[in-house]
Formats: sequence, structure tokens, C-alpha cells
Amino acid sequence: MTFPILDETLRIERLRPPAGKVRMVLDTDTYNEVDDQFALTYALQSRGQLAVEAVYAAPFTNSHASDPGDGMRQSYDEILRILGHLDIPPSGFALKGSTAYLSDADTPVESEAAADLVERGMRESDGPLYVVAIGAITNVAAALLMEPRLVEKVVVLWLGGQPLHWHSASHFNLGQDLHASRLVFDCGVPLVHFPCDGVASHMLTNLYEIDACVRGRGSIGDHLADTYRKYFADHTARTKEIWDIITIGYLVNPEWVRTELVHSPVLTDQLTWSIDHSRHFIRNATCVRRDSVFRDMFQKMDSAARL
Repeated sequence: MTFPILDETLRIERLRPPAGKVRMVLDTDTYNEVDDQFALTYALQSRGQLAVEAVYAAPFTNSHASDPGDGMRQSYDEILRILGHLDIPPSGFALKGSTAYLSDADTPVESEAAADLVERGMRESDGPLYVVAIGAITNVAAALLMEPRLVEKVVVLWLGGQPLHWHSASHFNLGQDLHASRLVFDCGVPLVHFPCDGVASHMLTNLYEIDACVRGRGSIGDHLADTYRKYFADHTARTKEIWDIITIGYLVNPEWVRTELVHSPVLTDQLTWSIDHSRHFIRNATCVRRDSVFRDMFQKMDSAARL
């Protein structure tokens, strides 16, 4: 597959931390664990900074999803539950994604989500569409394969894989679909990468904080708190990463997430990073102000519950 080559000046401009309200879509494996539900809620309650135009259900496979399609359908159902708690109609807003991972580097898997991303991304607009992906990046890669000119129209934010100096690139989101993961680093789309361990892993909370700051904040607060409580049988001295809210925090206030321009790494077959300084630039997250992001999310949940 051949993709348009962006002028490097335009790429760097697109990779500047956003200023002002941005258009975005959220691609999420919402039922994989507990963090996506928080990220979706946080995004939808950040209307002053974010215009969320659509939510896509991403595929996943784990102990309670027998195959990618099963994971995607469970994610879609959880999206509907979240929207129900927030009184947001799902029609035309929540869309089903891929039921399979990419079979090779050139063949897209068609879905409602991928088709919507192509149509929405190619619309004329004053600025790019921000595509926030917090699961396997199959839907986004499929859309790029369906319409390569999307690289000129969107900025992709993806939480997946490990820091570039790590001995391994592998983590859950990245390892689910190797073809899709490699494509977003290779195709030249403006990409903001959020590594997991050592970066997003700082987004820790515990049951006591959840009960104090989330429970009782409307039906959505109780749903999130109940979901969190069920994740561990014993919460004593135990924290849990709410990984995905780092992406929303970055869009709300880029100063909360330290980033730098680096050359896009090569993702090898051994799931390691190889560095080639002749490749195009991406923006890479290196540090996060955990307290600022959580405080903002908690305050917005509290404010929404008082309306």
C-alpha cells in the first residue's frame, strides 16, 4: 500500500500539542477491563475542550472474549451502557468495529467504524480530526488502508506498546494486531504515541479514591465505581492503572503530558523497537502529571452530577 508523503513542515505542525477545542473520535475496546469506561466518560464530559463526534467499538481477545468479534460486540454493548448512563442517544454516534484483526499489511477489514472514520476524516475542516485509539488499532488501520489520503487529514493518538528504549515493544493493545500496529508507525500518519509501562502506568488509582471521588456522581459514577470494585476480589493496598485517560488528559491540557518529537520506530517481527533516524517524526509521550488528569476528571464528574 502506498500512502501520500506529508511535507515534514506540515507533519510537525500537525504534531504540535493542540490548542483550543478539537474534533475527535474515540476508538475503544471498552469491555476489555475498566479504564476505557473512564476514558469515554471523561471525553464526553470534557465538552469545553473536546467535540466528540463518534465512538467506535474496537476488537479484543482475552479471557472473557473468545475472538476479536466477540470482544468488539462486548465493547459495543458497554459503550451503549455508558451512553445510557449519560443520556446520550447512540444512533449514528456509537458504531461497531472490526470482527477480525488484519490478515496482512494491505487488506482492510471493513466495518461501520472504519467506513465512518473515512467519511468523517475526509470532510473539509479548518483543522485535523483527532483519532484517539485506546485499544487494538485495527479499525484505524483499516480506515487508512481504505483511504490512504486520511494521512493528510487526521492526527492519531494511540496508547499501545512500550517506551522506545524498552527491551520489548509488546503490550496488550499493540500485541493484538501486529499488522495494524506496524502500519500506524510506517504509513506516515501524524501520530502521538502513549507508551504503557513507565508512562501511562502512572495513571494509578485505588478503591478508596474511586469511592470518594466517583461513586455517587450520578448513575455513571456508580456504574464506574461498581465496575472498578469488581475488578479485584481484594483491594487492600492495591492500585489499578486507568491507562487510557492519559490520551484525554493530553487533549484537554497538553501541559499535563510531557512529549517529544522522535523518529518513528520500526516495529519488528520479534515485537521489539528498531530505531532508524531517517524515518518521519512522531510525537512520543515520556511523562504525565497524574494528579492533574485525575483531578480534572473527578471535578468534571462532580460538576456533571450537580446539573
